[in-house]
Amino acid sequence: MENKIYNVLFICTGNSARSIMAEVIMNHLGQERFKAYSAGSHPRGEVHPMTLEVLSKQCYDLGGLRSKSWTEFAEPDAPQMDFIMTVCDQAAGEACPAWPGQPITAHWGFADPTKVEGDHEQQLKAFAAAQFQIANRIRLFMSLPIEKIDRMSLQTKLRELGQQRDA
Repeated sequence: MENKIYNVLFICTGNSARSIMAEVIMNHLGQERFKAYSAGSHPRGEVHPMTLEVLSKQCYDLGGLRSKSWTEFAEPDAPQMDFIMTVCDQAAGEACPAWPGQPITAHWGFADPTKVEGDHEQQLKAFAAAQFQIANRIRLFMSLPIEKIDRMSLQTKLRELGQQRDA
């Protein structure tokens, strides 16, 4: 079990910013232990340009990114998820598909950087703040001794992570 790679799905409504950031960051930080995916309940069909700008400034691999529907991950041939995290409040309130394998779920809400108005610099600052907060939350998640915690305790810890305020 110690060599297991955990599949994690990050869900947002549009799958253009926060969930994409989480996918990229977790795939970068958790290469040996985690495989991350992202999806949206109503995908925009494209990754927001500022998402790409902020992630590229951090030198993350952006290959293969696309905005996709969560229904892809409810299909019988989809990777079975171990964890599913909603990263926006709207997606958290929607009726989700039935996920095979009973993954552990939690809500990790982050402010939507696409809603920030202002000049390019102000908008970019909002995207950078979201990226920073998501990276911090993922680092905390990855520091948990997943293999040593029972399912109920792990569920509680993941939900507690979602309750914390980010700096």
